[in-house]
Amino acid sequence: MPLDSRLVDRIDQGYVLDITLEDLDFRVYVALREADVEHVAGLVPPERFQRDGDVHVAAIDDDDDASEQIQDVLFNLNPGDTIVFLCTGPDAYRDALAELGVTHPPFQSPNASS
Repeated sequence: MPLDSRLVDRIDQGYVLDITLEDLDFRVYVALREADVEHVAGLVPPERFQRDGDVHVAAIDDDDDASEQIQDVLFNLNPGDTIVFLCTGPDAYRDALAELGVTHPPFQSPNASS
């Protein structure tokens, strides 16, 4: 699947991306967080929940195949959907960003100190 991604913003321990997949646009949140659905409300603004489309949440661990998990989620999207990837370790986080086309984020690293 050809995927085009653009970094939109930096969030606490993560990034917001806009991706285009087969001419459809989606908002993606990738964060280094515990696999706890309670984190989603802190990452995704309330207006994203009020829009047409679903919010998909997936946890990715360091031992997981990030590529396979992301492809599974992307395969099930509808226009207007929002995706949240909660990466529980640094390897999962790095792999998830790479799978989404972000190998060298231009924003400050989530683990860098100010």
